[in-house]
Amino acid sequence: MAVAQPTALSPEATEIAALVARSRAAQAQIANYTQEQVDALIRAMVWSVAREDVAEKIAQHTVDETQLGNYDGKYLKIFRKTRATLYDIIDDKSVGVLEEDPVRNIVKIAKPVGVIGALSPSTNPEATPVIKAISAVKGRNSIIVAPHPRAKLTNKLICDLMREAIVKMGAPADLVLSIDIPSVEKTNELMRQCDRVLATGGTPMVKAAYSSGTPALGVGVGNAVITVDETADLDDAAEKIRISKTLDLAASCSSDNSVILLDAIYDEMLVKLQHQGGYIVTPEEKTLLQNVIWVDGHINANAVAQPAEKIAGMAGFGLPEGKIFFIVPETGTGPDHPFSGEKMTVTMALYRAKDIDEAIALTNAIQAYQGQGHSCGIYSQSDANIMKLANGTRTSRVMVNQPQSASNSGNLWNGMRQTFSLGCGSWGGNGTNNNITWRDLINETWVSKPLAQAKVLPSDEVLFGDVIAKLA
Repeated sequence: MAVAQPTALSPEATEIAALVARSRAAQAQIANYTQEQVDALIRAMVWSVAREDVAEKIAQHTVDETQLGNYDGKYLKIFRKTRATLYDIIDDKSVGVLEEDPVRNIVKIAKPVGVIGALSPSTNPEATPVIKAISAVKGRNSIIVAPHPRAKLTNKLICDLMREAIVKMGAPADLVLSIDIPSVEKTNELMRQCDRVLATGGTPMVKAAYSSGTPALGVGVGNAVITVDETADLDDAAEKIRISKTLDLAASCSSDNSVILLDAIYDEMLVKLQHQGGYIVTPEEKTLLQNVIWVDGHINANAVAQPAEKIAGMAGFGLPEGKIFFIVPETGTGPDHPFSGEKMTVTMALYRAKDIDEAIALTNAIQAYQGQGHSCGIYSQSDANIMKLANGTRTSRVMVNQPQSASNSGNLWNGMRQTFSLGCGSWGGNGTNNNITWRDLINETWVSKPLAQAKVLPSDEVLFGDVIAKLA
């Protein structure tokens, strides 16, 4: 009887297997760390990259390598966002008993998952590895980061800095590893061989994560829609829309892609948006702009996160001085109206609605095309309108009177969890609506003891009430 020969591993599978083995050995060394040891590690990891001189170097390096976004946006992410994320989780209890529920007599105990396989996009390669790494280590896991090829040198720089800091804290450097020469094959192997996937990136990679056979946390497509109603502070709204639309030149998937203005404030608000640097394109320029942003139905990588002046030049029209983002009047939604979708550029589609109900319907129509489940926002002083929008839209996040791209992933001015991984629920094809943090990267053991007094089923009359009569 012939004996089946073992199938030889591909070079990519062999390389990743070696990384996973190193990562697993490192994780085993901190599996029993105390809360104090874990928290000291993550503070050191952030400090290693967020010191002012280092943050400046990383920001410039990121722009030089990726040619995406701008220095100011990158610096804010590595200097401020990483600090804010650390501050958000540093006091969380992630070791030992997490919760005790005396009513149900249940105790929840935190356990590490093991090796986290993390995907890092080209648009946020400066802070994403840091935020994912400290979330992993907070749960006593190790992490291997698979970068976008366009940001591989930035990723290695950041991971090496964190590794050096980890060693100085007396822990194994291999708690953080990177795939220094990335490829699709290696990333797919990482997702197959790790213990949990944390996928931030384009739709194909997120789908691959869910198909890897490994438990995965993915994100949905961003296409934020912002409503401005008749009660809003228009100056404040215009300024914050500009901040959100132009932050890091719209590298974030949370950038304001469409803005809906209600009839009552449409003209006044449009003037204020222009004063903030918005340029209303003509019908002819709209066609030219469309042909630059999309090529063969896909977003043109050469236009992503570029200055408005450069994009206008690529499209073949001039941009007046001081104009830093495009305003594209739009009425339709769906594939025949590409400006209703995600643009990854400093381009904002502009819609008009008669009232909040029409704005909600329009938001749903826009996000049924792209972005459903991710985020929307509203500038309003009316709690009734705010809650009507929240109840009427298929979204995981509604940001109120805040710049969307700087807020929905958490900021110091709100209570959202700090992250760069935004779950979009079933609407966006994800398993969670969470702002994903360390709590999503652990296992939990539930200890259940008998209740002091067992529960007693009520009578059918109490339990079913008038349903009995109606079903008779």
